[in-house]
Amino acid sequence: MPKDLADVAWPVTTDRLSLRQARAEDADAVLSYRRQPEVAAWIGVPPEDFAERFAAPERLDLLLLVERDGEVVGDLMVKVEDAWAPARLADKARGVQAELGWSLRREVTGRGYATEAVEAVLRICFEDLELRRVTAGCFAGNVRSWRLMERVGMRREATRVADALHPSGEWQDGYTYALLAEEWRGRHR
Repeated sequence: MPKDLADVAWPVTTDRLSLRQARAEDADAVLSYRRQPEVAAWIGVPPEDFAERFAAPERLDLLLLVERDGEVVGDLMVKVEDAWAPARLADKARGVQAELGWSLRREVTGRGYATEAVEAVLRICFEDLELRRVTAGCFAGNVRSWRLMERVGMRREATRVADALHPSGEWQDGYTYALLAEEWRGRHR
């Protein structure tokens, strides 16, 4: 029973895409679209030391790249986490859920690639990693992101009021979405 992305048989392919674990040498490809104003508007302008931060093992271990015909078109973060539990049950709550995040090259949006990639990652989370719950969050104004969450079957669990500092410097509202394994299975029978 794999509980780590390193245990998944990579690459994972969909009809049009290939997902694989990121490598340090992928930094420039990822930076090329994370610099785009439409992407940076939601995740911030990449720092000067982006390549160094990108290559840090604790970051690379969480990052999957989305490729279309061998070209990197996006990335997905899969952060496997522990659920809250009382101390006596903590062992049962270790590594049972994940937080997702994503960014996509602006010129390939609107073609269903993000939906296809996130659906593949949900399958990995629920089938390969055998997780029980997956969450994702976004700024309320990031309509493309929350609509994506809804397309893949996630439910809005929370609206957070002015809880996150947007790259613009303004405190903005956010949404939290989640999906349980049994809900995902119900949609994929």
